[in-house]
Amino acid sequence: MDMETLWFVLWGLLWAIYFILDGFDLGLGILRPFIARSEEDLHVIHHATGPFWDGNEVWLITAGGVTFAAFPKVYAVMFSALYAPLLLLLFALIFRAVSMEFRDKVDSPCWRKVWDIGLFAGSFVPALLLGVAFANLFIGIPIDNNGVYHGNLLKLLNPYGLAGGIVFVVLFMQHGALWLAIRADGELRERAVSAASSLWMLSLAGLLVFLWLTSLYTSLYDNYMTHPQLLIFPILAVTALLIQRPLLASGVYAGSWACSALLIFCVTFFGLAGMYPGMLISSLNPAWTITAFNGASSPLTLSIMLGVALCALPFVFIYQIWVYKTFADTPPHDGGAGY
Repeated sequence: MDMETLWFVLWGLLWAIYFILDGFDLGLGILRPFIARSEEDLHVIHHATGPFWDGNEVWLITAGGVTFAAFPKVYAVMFSALYAPLLLLLFALIFRAVSMEFRDKVDSPCWRKVWDIGLFAGSFVPALLLGVAFANLFIGIPIDNNGVYHGNLLKLLNPYGLAGGIVFVVLFMQHGALWLAIRADGELRERAVSAASSLWMLSLAGLLVFLWLTSLYTSLYDNYMTHPQLLIFPILAVTALLIQRPLLASGVYAGSWACSALLIFCVTFFGLAGMYPGMLISSLNPAWTITAFNGASSPLTLSIMLGVALCALPFVFIYQIWVYKTFADTPPHDGGAGY
């Protein structure tokens, strides 16, 4: 495997890890208003994400850093063409963090309501924008041979882009409901399980519609016709989705969440495998597409970065596993009322 392809796979892997880990706390942030009925419920939901959410977002920074270092041309054009949605994404993530920290600083229902709305918006907007952004990468964006973007934010909100955003929101909400089913107990767990069951149906419907729209709007399936081995990703995605439901009904919540994680992983790589070697597909002229080859750093740079990554990433994984193991054993009801 050449270095450009290897880094393309690593780039996709980092995005998949980010979607899996930050996906459940974004999903829980969206679900909070619908399943929490008391301050105690809000405390449990916060505790289910509180020790993890900031660590999860490290993978977003890592994915962005890898884009900058391994594919500088992709980074430059992406952060120019998608400047508006990426800026909105950044502000939403900042506002979510501020909402989580400020909510209980003043003992006032009005104050808490404001920050509850902020937390919901700060979770919903990133989930939606991530889906919209990646769907537009699949369909192609109007960039010319100089990488100049000929469009605006509204152009990204096309039917296929919005479908991708909705799919991300639904998948993340179900992912979050399954995580809460693991972390909560009593009536809150029952509501989380009920939400996960309902969202399973929406996930199935949403993915089927998105796959159909993909055949109409994109050329992703061309790679699958040429390389049938890539069908492993949609096959695994369907398998994970089908297994998830009986595990949830049997009370095997951790197994159901693992299937949800596998589903998100396979959905991510389904799109990236279909794009390859394209990374920023030009909808104006396919010849102007920025690929993993014409957008990559020099082979020497990629080789040095690979050595650094192989040394550093194991420590990141070990630390994150330790964090999850440590806080997984902490009772969700400690800490008193509120946050």
